[in-house]
Amino acid sequence: MAGGSGAHRRISILGSTGSIGVNTLDVLAQLGGRDAFDLVAITGNSNVELLARQAQDFGARMAVTADDANYVALKDALAGTGIMAAAGREALLEAASADADWVMAAIVGTAGLAPTLAAARRGADIALANKECLVSAGDLFVTAVADGGGRLIPVDSEHSAIFQSLEDDQHHAVERIVLTASGGPFRTWSREQMADVTVEIAKAHPNWSMGLKISIGSASMFNKALEMIEAKHLFNLRPDQIEVIVHPQSIIHSMVGYTDGSVIAQLGAPDMRTAIGYALAYPDRPKLNVDRLDFAKLARLDFEAPDEVRFPALRLARMALERGGVQGAVMNAAEEVAFQAFCDGRIGFLSMADIAEGVMEAMTGHPTATTIDAVFAADTEARRRAAELISKKEMAA
Repeated sequence: MAGGSGAHRRISILGSTGSIGVNTLDVLAQLGGRDAFDLVAITGNSNVELLARQAQDFGARMAVTADDANYVALKDALAGTGIMAAAGREALLEAASADADWVMAAIVGTAGLAPTLAAARRGADIALANKECLVSAGDLFVTAVADGGGRLIPVDSEHSAIFQSLEDDQHHAVERIVLTASGGPFRTWSREQMADVTVEIAKAHPNWSMGLKISIGSASMFNKALEMIEAKHLFNLRPDQIEVIVHPQSIIHSMVGYTDGSVIAQLGAPDMRTAIGYALAYPDRPKLNVDRLDFAKLARLDFEAPDEVRFPALRLARMALERGGVQGAVMNAAEEVAFQAFCDGRIGFLSMADIAEGVMEAMTGHPTATTIDAVFAADTEARRRAAELISKKEMAA
């Protein structure tokens, strides 16, 4: 590729103003930009100025802000460009349903579920960076991709590494997959130290440059917990085949262990553009301007077992995997509410896991969701219960 096999593909980016979206556009620029790709639609939320600039720089046909209140600002910013401006939920679904053959799904949170499902049902190849599609609605989403006829290519660095390390026609020989975790900024901190953590401290990831939600999710290891559930659906695994190992350098992105004792790993500098480029060019490999590993300078790679007492999100993920049903959706929804409460200064860092566990225990009897409406119903109830628990914590403080 450099043009190679991806030239003139029709591309849409759901969530273009976030860190994944920005890196996706950087990869497109490296591979020829608007001369090589047709940018069908891009979507964002509150950063209208950046969204409008991206649309103009890459010649997008359509730009959508998820917030209706930003419509006039976006329309004014694109006046005279010939680029269609739109806003709101229906416009997001329209953008997702447009005629792109490759869609980057990078809207953070449950808000990305319906648009990504729409793209999958239409038959687009889905480059998946939205965890909630699989965590909250894994069976539904995998079925939608299969029925639509497109491909599902993971963009999370860990799942991309597994995808790259899986040998063709050898799924029967997979013994385990090992998701690596940096351990975040609190890898060596005690629970007592973490009790007083602020948002500013929690968002400072040691290796990766990411948005606020992902950075704090890494610090609490909720991101890794969600990745465990994602892995089950992406690679059709049993819960007991999914392992997590702490690897502070973030050089080995994940590994696959086979029945003959072999372990195949994917390594690279911590840069999301590598996984994005692979998803875009698959099955080819594009030429990208990213850092190369210097093994002499690395000198060592360290590993340690994760501590599920200090980082209970991993234990909650195992509970969700074993219970099945809508427990993934429940855990995710409760964590999203707790995350916002932490950011607003209403609860402490450690309380996020307490809230998620409390809601999961209260909703153990919910059946498997067979429709998207059932997933959203479980999500709504989990959010309501989480809000109640947070209010009780505030009253007790």
